Amino acid sequence: MRFDVLTLFPEMLEAVLGGSIIGRARAAGLVELNFIDIREYTQNKHRKVDDYPYSGGGGMLMSPEPVYRAYMSIADGLAYKPHTVFMSPRGSVFNQDTAVSLSRLDHIVILCGHYEGIDQRVLDEIVDDEISIGDFVLTGGEIPAMAVIDTVARLIPGVLAGSGSYQNESHFQGLLEHPQYTRPYEWHGKRVPDVLMSGNHALIDRWKHEQSLIATLEKRPDMLEKAWLTVEDTEFIERYKKKKQKNEDKI
Repeated sequence: MRFDVLTLFPEMLEAVLGGSIIGRARAAGLVELNFIDIREYTQNKHRKVDDYPYSGGGGMLMSPEPVYRAYMSIADGLAYKPHTVFMSPRGSVFNQDTAVSLSRLDHIVILCGHYEGIDQRVLDEIVDDEISIGDFVLTGGEIPAMAVIDTVARLIPGVLAGSGSYQNESHFQGLLEHPQYTRPYEWHGKRVPDVLMSGNHALIDRWKHEQSLIATLEKRPDMLEKAWLTVEDTEFIERYKKKKQKNEDKI
């Protein structure tokens, strides 16, 4: 899978995505990452990429021509239009479903804005999708772009050890992930739950699922409204609520 990122700060992306799991996937040829410096496509000696907005007000806007020229350095000559994403607080909020959809594409271009934004005309011409990573505003699109690339790339076959590495994680199946434990068996007086030591895989799987239900109920109850729950799941949640309420009443 190929990612091309249009940015004013390619070194930021290289520093983060050049190492760890994504860096190894890149070295293995599973993921192609290209960070294109928009300043290289200016037509002035000072490599100026911004100007004052016609609407007035504070701040500067990125000019359309350098962005377009940087984009065309990728798109020109291709037999297809690469799916182009603009990282923007105006966009739809990124989630695991979005990541799965993007992971099915072969080529994604991500545009990172700065200052007060980018001239709308170039956005209208090249952008297919606007994505936000949350209802807040950052100084630029690089951090959101890195979050999107990391999330999408790890879904590509071969990047992680196996599909189980992500299919049991939080959000993948509409629930938060269950607690996990490793050695030592006892730490600070706390022991690994006995069920995980039982060797009964059916019992362990059920425990993990129930713990996911509890974690989602406690931390993100809104997710339960969208999750596909069995009758057994619903009954377990009701029993847990009653037990919790009973314990609270004793206090």
